[in-house]
Parts: sequence; structure tokens; C-alpha cells
Amino acid sequence: MPTEIAPHLKLAANLPPEHRVATVHRRTGETDVTVTIDLDGTGVCHAQTGVPFLDHMLHQISSHGLFDLHITATGDIEIDDHHTNEDVGITLGMALGKALGDRKGIVRFGHFVAPLDEALVQVALDFSGRPHLSYGLEIPTQRVGTYDTQLVREFFVAVVNHSLMTLHIRQLDGINSHHIIEATFKSFARAMRMATELDLRRMGSIPSSKGVL
Repeated sequence: MPTEIAPHLKLAANLPPEHRVATVHRRTGETDVTVTIDLDGTGVCHAQTGVPFLDHMLHQISSHGLFDLHITATGDIEIDDHHTNEDVGITLGMALGKALGDRKGIVRFGHFVAPLDEALVQVALDFSGRPHLSYGLEIPTQRVGTYDTQLVREFFVAVVNHSLMTLHIRQLDGINSHHIIEATFKSFARAMRMATELDLRRMGSIPSSKGVL
């Protein structure tokens, strides 16, 4: 008599599911932002926000998280980068939440520690449905190139609030501002990749003892 194959093993033997893709367009009096994210991509990124350092960091999220990202933004950068930086974070968070849907079957938790030369940054996150940010970066300079380093926190606040994520960022070492920020984005990307991956043992169920996120 043939042995019955467990349902999650049947799923593993099949072709991958359709990609989890979402697009969000958000327009205000200050910015016009469109974000498309594919959670099951290969790390292809097109980022054109008008803020070069932010584009560089978005490429880190895509490359190290293996998310396909297409992000375009126009904003009042003649004033400063604040509105564009924040609104890209808001729209990315909205697209991330939309792509995750009801969050059934995901691992949910993710963590990573990324080095970049002397910098070392730890990220732990939970797609809990409860937005919270603990931000522990101590960036020694006010700017990296033309980018105001205070905007790093504002970007993550926006992503957290609009994807309903709990996020902890802890700087373990580092004296170079560029290295600290880039290690943060790389660690964030790897933690997100872990958390958004599908758990074959949990397919079809909410990853919570309460049954809801």
C-alpha cells in the first residue's frame, strides 16, 4: 500500500506559488510615490527617488532580501529630502503589508547581524500587526554626502507604522556613518527575507497562537 505524503511535502514538490506582488501609489501635496514589491523575487531593483543615498539603501533591501523593487518618487527636494524619504518609507510599508496579505503561512519573525568593516548592526523584527520601533543607532555625522542621517530613523518609522511591523535595531559597533547605515539596511533586508518566507509546516495558517495578527 502506498504511503500517504504529508500535505506540506506535496506543496514542496510542486512548482513555487505565484509571486506575492503588490503595487501602491500614494500622492500628496508634497510627493508622488509608486512602489511595487515582489516578495518572491531575485533582487532586481529600480529605485529613482531623487535622493541618491536613499536609492542606494533601497538597493540593499532588494539585493540582500531578494525582493524585486520598483520605486519611483518625485517630491519637494528643493526644500529638503525629508518628505520624499518619509513618503517612500510609508508607501513601501503599505506595499509590504499588501503583499503579505493575511500573513498566513509566513515565518513571521526574522533576525540578522550584519557587519560592514568596523560597523556591526543587529536587527530583529516581527510581522506582529503591532507597529513598534526601537532604534539604537548612534550615527556620528549629520550627513552622508547630501543625505541627512536623521532621516534614517524617519524612514524606518514610516515602514514600521504602515506595514504593522515590530522592529528593533541595535548598533553593536561602528564609527563610520555610511558603514553603520548600510549595515543596518543589509541586516534589515536579511531579517525581512527570513520573516516573509513561507513556512511549509504552517501553510494556510496564521503564525500566531491567537489565530490572528
